Amino acid sequence: MDPNLMTVVRGGLLLETASRSAPAQDLVIQNGVLREIGEPGHEVPEGTLEIDATGMLLMPGLINAHTHGHGSLGKGLGDRWTLEHLLHAGPWLIGGRGLEDKHLAATLNAAEMVLKGCTAAYDLYFEFPLPTLEGMHAVAKGYKDVGVRSVIAPMMADRTLLDANPGLLDAFPESDQKRLSKLRASPTAEILSACRTLLKDWPFDPERTKLALAPTIPLHCSDEFIIECHNLARDHDVGLHMHLAESRIQAVTGMKRYGKTLTAHLDELGFLEPSFTAAHGVWLDDDDLKRLADNGCSLAHNPGSNLRLGSGIAPARAAVSRGLNVGIGTDGSHCADNQNMFEAMRFASFASRIMSADTNEWLATDKIVAMATEGSARALGFGDDIGRLVPGAKADIVFLDLTNINFVPFNDPVNQIVHTEDSSAVQSVMVDGEFVLKDRRFTKINYEQLCHDVEDTVDRLQGANADARVIAENLEGMVSQFCVGLAGEPYHIHHWCGHTPSPHQ
Repeated sequence: MDPNLMTVVRGGLLLETASRSAPAQDLVIQNGVLREIGEPGHEVPEGTLEIDATGMLLMPGLINAHTHGHGSLGKGLGDRWTLEHLLHAGPWLIGGRGLEDKHLAATLNAAEMVLKGCTAAYDLYFEFPLPTLEGMHAVAKGYKDVGVRSVIAPMMADRTLLDANPGLLDAFPESDQKRLSKLRASPTAEILSACRTLLKDWPFDPERTKLALAPTIPLHCSDEFIIECHNLARDHDVGLHMHLAESRIQAVTGMKRYGKTLTAHLDELGFLEPSFTAAHGVWLDDDDLKRLADNGCSLAHNPGSNLRLGSGIAPARAAVSRGLNVGIGTDGSHCADNQNMFEAMRFASFASRIMSADTNEWLATDKIVAMATEGSARALGFGDDIGRLVPGAKADIVFLDLTNINFVPFNDPVNQIVHTEDSSAVQSVMVDGEFVLKDRRFTKINYEQLCHDVEDTVDRLQGANADARVIAENLEGMVSQFCVGLAGEPYHIHHWCGHTPSPHQ
């Protein structure tokens, strides 16, 4: 499509979240930007391309504040897993992947998001044993091929799961301890060197594909590594993203190791600043939220994953009340099973309602839509350029079919987007004013070939990782016992619903 060609989208109803309305409006687009919004029949120059959006609700593309592209090939694996079970299963879940596999996983992740109305994502992609220029380029290319905006943040750690959780090694049989004790993370200096290479040689258009750094979890990273990641991010003006206080086990262990909360420790290291997005934040206390808000940070709220992994209910409403920018994410498909931002919004709404009997403390649906668009846009570092359909913003538009059963009858567009839509009404999707999905058909990739390639790849990888899976599953019960014991230790806040379960429940 000629970028200078003017386009007008006619006949659609434009979502206005704040007023909970959807008036008929014409949208004029040029060079990927929404130039004008006018009444139906808005006058445009001769030769303007017209797109008929009759019967469509037009909304900003949803923005995924936290996902893991490497998890797309692990969809549906694992049942009664906590976060620690998931990390324990990592070697067989994502082991043995080549460059084509990494590109394929990212492409699949991006494709699912487009089908479900999402046009941008913050992807914390894990490459073992450390991030490489070729690997991260392959991941970024996967998003670019589909047409999705992305922030690619290599997920990194210079400590292993065993290093991060003192006592876990002792929970395993002696016959396994010797083998497990030999596991080592990549040296700090090597990981930092890889980061410098990435930052120096990032060839992608930052309007579409940004780079960020993701030291994965405070306990899994030495203080030296955390500080150096912060310094590199500041020097190169890129974002920082970290899983923070996701599980009670992390919160308890952090207090034992640092004598303060994980957030307080990061603050002491000088890590907190506007470029930082904290993921999950289930076990943040009021002081933690204040620290994050005072430093201009963002929170990526992942309610579906928090429920799926039994992590608890994050204090998202309290975060908003304290002025913290909050976006919404799905997390990875290996720990939340899909990339459905509509579902994530619904979970965010429902989860807030079991935190308090006071309905004023519940998240209203207009706030949730704003979190999943404007809030996530800020978390990704795109500011006001995306997440809104106003003149001057990028023309990232989702076309929802109002004849879909989710919108019949059409009563309240905001409530129905959060509480009734499940992504099945997504008809078409634009990024920069160009269709990447038209009438539920991809315009840039061969979806049928993608499905075929994914099935072949998963068969090959599962075969190659079969032995590692058997070993991990044989030790899973020991991980459970350790986690239950540690999670039962005292902590000064409680973000599980109901009573703390006994080891036998």
